[in-house]
Amino acid sequence: MLIKNVYIENNDQKQDVRIEDGKFTEIGKQLTAHENEKLIEANGKLLLPPFIDSHVHLDATLTAGDPEWNQTGTLFDGIRIWSERKKTLTKEDVKTRAKATIGKQVENGIQVVRSHVDTTDPTMTALEALLEVKEEMKDIVEVQLVAFPQEGVLSYPHGKELLETAVKEGADVIGGIPHYEFTRDYGVQSLHYIAELAQKYDRLIDVHCDEIDDPNSRNLEVLATLAYETGLADRVTASHTTAMGSYNNAYCYKLFRLLKLAKINMVSNPLVNIHLGGRFDTYPKRRGITRVKELTEAGINVSFGEDDVKDPWYPMGNGNMMDPVHMGIHAEQLMGYQSIQDSYNFVTNNAAKTLHITDHYGIEVGKPANFIILNNNNFYNALNERSEVLYSVRQGKVLVETKPKEVKLNF
Repeated sequence: MLIKNVYIENNDQKQDVRIEDGKFTEIGKQLTAHENEKLIEANGKLLLPPFIDSHVHLDATLTAGDPEWNQTGTLFDGIRIWSERKKTLTKEDVKTRAKATIGKQVENGIQVVRSHVDTTDPTMTALEALLEVKEEMKDIVEVQLVAFPQEGVLSYPHGKELLETAVKEGADVIGGIPHYEFTRDYGVQSLHYIAELAQKYDRLIDVHCDEIDDPNSRNLEVLATLAYETGLADRVTASHTTAMGSYNNAYCYKLFRLLKLAKINMVSNPLVNIHLGGRFDTYPKRRGITRVKELTEAGINVSFGEDDVKDPWYPMGNGNMMDPVHMGIHAEQLMGYQSIQDSYNFVTNNAAKTLHITDHYGIEVGKPANFIILNNNNFYNALNERSEVLYSVRQGKVLVETKPKEVKLNF
């Protein structure tokens, strides 16, 4: 396959890209098509690495309103509603909903997904179902599964044992929720336990950390210290960290030094954090989102996730990473021209670092030919116009091909 005349990652010069045996073999100018080689004339469109959703919950997807709608819009009511819904889970139920959401994600250019799956369920129904989905859809999408103790590690009966069981059964990443534990001490103990499991089983860590508008919720400093002292470093990710929006600047100055030493990754979920955050405020009303701009400027790796797709925490979502990027740059005031141009990194290259997949991700000769082509010439325009994914190609095979819509103005 030969792709002609694309702008690669906002480069201002058009290039050609050749793919053979599922890998990038040539990137240059004015490459000549071989006999019988498939040719795609891109005509100055934008070629990017495929989108990555670095934080989503496929076990809960498409359950909004079942058994009830979250009328308060709080994180805690979402957990309460989900705790009822998960009592009725079956493998077929989880697989059907997860595959439907993955289908929308792939349609929108996503080829890599990190999904959290609730382990505070003695039956492990959702985990077993998503392990099967991961295997069945591996040629279409790369899935990482996070063993996520939604109702706590120490605050849920046998939570520690269930978490370890999930790791033994095949979870790729170990999660936690220290701010939801009964006490601060439980939160700290849970993080130490997670770090021990990660070292024992050679797993990554991704913790729902300080997802609350409480300036006293400071589990992130504990997680970062563990990352630094154990050497786990960038194998550790802190998701949400919305309490940081309530921290004072003096404390954040100290915290950022630790985060940089630890080399920890951060994941923000702008859509859901904006929706859930500030629910207990009147006015002034907090945005409920972490300090993405400041973290980025400090050289700390930040990526975005969609988090929820029509579930008890978020009633909307359609598997399109353009949406969290669009919301994120507005909420974080990352609206300078170059910031908008570069914002695709939150859902591509930065996310690849978070998921530890940079060895087989990116537009480079020798790497797997995984990429998307957007119907525009740069990301500023593509984001502003919500441009279609014209092609999504994985291992050199076209997964998605979209014809641009035609609009006729009769005036």
